[in-house]
Amino acid sequence: MLADLFDLLDRLKRWFIDLVKSRVFVLMLVFIVLSTILIQRVFVLQIVNGQAYLDDYKLQIQKTKEVQGTRGRILDRNGVVLADNKLAYSVTIEDNGDYDTVKEKNKIINATIEKVISIVESNGDSIVNDFKIILNDNGEYAYSMTSEVQRLRFLADVFGKATIDKLSNKQKAYSAADLMHYLCTDETYGYGLDEQKLSKEEILKLVTIRYSMGLNRYQKYVATTIASDVSESTTAAIMENLDTLQGVNIEEDSIRYYPDSKYFASILGYTGVISQDEYDALDEKEQDSYSLTDVVGKAGLEQTLDKTLQGEKGEIKLYVNSVGKVIESKQGKKAKAGNDVYLSIDANLQKAAYDLLEEKLAGIILSNLTTSLTYDRTQAEEGSDVKIPIGDVYNAFISNEILNVGHFEAADAGETEKSVYASFSSKKEAVLADVMAQLSDSGAPAYKDCDEDMQAYLSYIISTVLTQNAAIIQKDSIDTNDSTYIAWENDESISLYTYLNYAISKNWIDTSKLTDYMNSDSEYSDQNEVYQGILAYISANLPKDSGFDKLIYKYMIRNEEITGSQIGMMLYEQGILNYDADVYNKLADGTMTAYDFMYSKIEDLEITPGQLGLEPSTGSVVVTDTKTGQLLACVSYPGYDNNRLANTMDSGYYTKLLNDQSAPLYNNATQEKTAPGSTYKPLVAVAGLTEDVIDTSTYISCGGLYEKISPSPRCWIYPGSHGSLNVTSAIQHSCNMFFYEVGYRLGLTNQMLSNAKSSESGYSSDQGCETLLKYATMFGLNQTTGIEIPESSPQVSDQDSVRSAIGQGTNNYTTTQLARYVTAIANRGTVYNLSLLDHVENKDGKVTKTYEPDVLNQIEGVSGNTWDAVQSGMRAVVTSNSTYSSLGNITMSGKTGTAQQSTTHPDHGLFVGYAPSDDPEVAFAIRIKNGYESLYPSEIGRDLMRYYYGETSRDELITGHASAAGSSSTHGD
Repeated sequence: MLADLFDLLDRLKRWFIDLVKSRVFVLMLVFIVLSTILIQRVFVLQIVNGQAYLDDYKLQIQKTKEVQGTRGRILDRNGVVLADNKLAYSVTIEDNGDYDTVKEKNKIINATIEKVISIVESNGDSIVNDFKIILNDNGEYAYSMTSEVQRLRFLADVFGKATIDKLSNKQKAYSAADLMHYLCTDETYGYGLDEQKLSKEEILKLVTIRYSMGLNRYQKYVATTIASDVSESTTAAIMENLDTLQGVNIEEDSIRYYPDSKYFASILGYTGVISQDEYDALDEKEQDSYSLTDVVGKAGLEQTLDKTLQGEKGEIKLYVNSVGKVIESKQGKKAKAGNDVYLSIDANLQKAAYDLLEEKLAGIILSNLTTSLTYDRTQAEEGSDVKIPIGDVYNAFISNEILNVGHFEAADAGETEKSVYASFSSKKEAVLADVMAQLSDSGAPAYKDCDEDMQAYLSYIISTVLTQNAAIIQKDSIDTNDSTYIAWENDESISLYTYLNYAISKNWIDTSKLTDYMNSDSEYSDQNEVYQGILAYISANLPKDSGFDKLIYKYMIRNEEITGSQIGMMLYEQGILNYDADVYNKLADGTMTAYDFMYSKIEDLEITPGQLGLEPSTGSVVVTDTKTGQLLACVSYPGYDNNRLANTMDSGYYTKLLNDQSAPLYNNATQEKTAPGSTYKPLVAVAGLTEDVIDTSTYISCGGLYEKISPSPRCWIYPGSHGSLNVTSAIQHSCNMFFYEVGYRLGLTNQMLSNAKSSESGYSSDQGCETLLKYATMFGLNQTTGIEIPESSPQVSDQDSVRSAIGQGTNNYTTTQLARYVTAIANRGTVYNLSLLDHVENKDGKVTKTYEPDVLNQIEGVSGNTWDAVQSGMRAVVTSNSTYSSLGNITMSGKTGTAQQSTTHPDHGLFVGYAPSDDPEVAFAIRIKNGYESLYPSEIGRDLMRYYYGETSRDELITGHASAAGSSSTHGD
């Protein structure tokens, strides 16, 4: 037994010795050591430092994303929704890839975006178009902003400069084409786009999205929107291809929506992503509440009430993988919706006023339309005599960009488009040749000896191409008293060749702008080299100038090289009008005249005054509550579609609005100023009666010509006369002579009043203007009205108290300012600060704020007899005129007014008033710019009151056709 034990131990010893000597032992030893280390490390990680590492791990993969609260709604006084939010689907992209090189990154992202664009557009949707560069009518890159400061701010953003001042001169001079080339090709910051392979339209789309992605590069997990409010088919197609579209997603979004956009856009404005400038303008406390991805109000009440409408932000917890892709999200703090704002506006009244205004404008155009292609406005003796030639209507379709001239050369262009483009191309080539020949000829004829069209081309070159666009001609350097300048500008007795060469010799030319167009490398160039540089600049830039193209089209239409019938046919070919084969063929074969066609389309409002941008094409209506100063309507015509500017702005549409001749973005109710004309006479009557220069029994004789000052102004009735009138009948008949005399007497000292019928000795216009200013101030006409959207400052006349007393002189007021003034007449002296707001409600329907009437001034010192006399005169305006006979049971008072702009432009027509006459509830002011006469706004006022007081229904009143005008008995007042 013992021997066996020793034998076993001996064998184990030999086995152990053999094991130690073998390679397996070494491997086992290594394994045991490594396992021990691993176990120890796991113990430290999980047990000793486990909590710390877990917290650190969560910090790395968990991110917090802010979620903006739903924006509050805007409603009218009766709860009609004017601005709402709707759920929409957006296609987004996020740069969450991992790339080895910039080249690889560009290639992958560009390919992804191109595929997304193809899917979106193939399903009938559009990608965002909010870049600051667009393609103009000639297919060339152009900046969408008109302000030089805005352009430079955009360049600073692109080049990563904090301020404009930090831009180099070279960067400041970048054209839109230069900037696009930089963004496509720059080795460091470019997007790697092949300008030879891709079309400009394709490049612009890619750059738009890549630039937006770049703006978000420092805001992790903030996606860039490629297309918003897309259809179900687009959503489905994107979802089907998500596995091949890196970073692309479909996201639910709440977007701003305006149900009746054109009627309320001028009041509401629109929303958009906050700009860097807007963010920088906030104080530090406000910046804590906003981020650079927030949607804010950009204009109108959306901007004014942004803090009220903004909700409270919420949070979402995002979990991402190692390459930054979101793999999970959890709701954190919930966002809270903003407050609802109720306006004082009556939506139905607003829409009725807008439609009445549009129908009346169409009627005015048709009543002054002639079959002539041209009209010499200098032939008109008065503004009311100006006619509208049908040629101006034809041209409006080109000049106001109703027709897309860039489509004339497209592959899918219609036959008429192609024909017109062929004619235009040939004409343009000839015009450019003739222009350059003139500019190269030292013996070219004087400007006045050139044909009308050549004069227009040369004027465009000097004023727009060389001065406005490029600032090659430095306006501030020109000596306007120089004889050669006068010969060019006034006498027109020299050629443009002579003038430009003289301008070079006088250093009126900025040669630094011509560096790229001059052959000489010398620091100093002689006159001929500079002139050749100018010619080279013109030759390079004129062919791609869309404004010059419009000018060529204008004269082709005037010369019947393009016919009105062709214009009409192209309206069908481009889908501007619903296609009508019968009418199209009649235009083609001449069985329907172009004049009849255009007349019918304007009459049926298929072509609107706002589209044409002629004179007249704009107007405004303001209606107030006489007891509160709240606005019941604030109409600016024409309106625009603020849905296309909200959320992600359509830059092309915005640029079209900026260039539109009817200026839709300009609020005609709050920003457009004109002389008030005879609507000012009630104020002057109050001044005259209160200052005791007249009383209610004072009679002044109207002979038609006022001879106490020189030159002698006339009454509108001249060569007729009104005879002897007191203040009430003077208001009724709008007699200029009566109010000339009041304005004259206000300029006399007390001692001179007894001799007021004598010569102008002792008359002080300054004194008269000071007294009129005193009463204008009482009525609030010396300041803005308090309305919550931008308003132009008024101008009380400071010269010629005689003419100022009939609303001329330098008087200039907005429609809102006239509305406040007539409100104070209606309520006998209470001057309110006007307001568009009624109250605010939270999401629970609880009223959190009510806007109370704010009185600016209570007019003191005006007697009851004075108010009686003035109001009796305004009542007589209505009762004595058949225009108002259809008012029925409504008692209305009013005052007409006609303000002359010049003899070559139609006069402005105005009407102010209130109703009911015995206990006024509403007051109004109506203006039609270049509306010829006061009859037309008077008819709008009449019909608006009929609608407001239920004398007629909307369907009976708004016909959808141009409104026929009656005959005026106060023409020219």
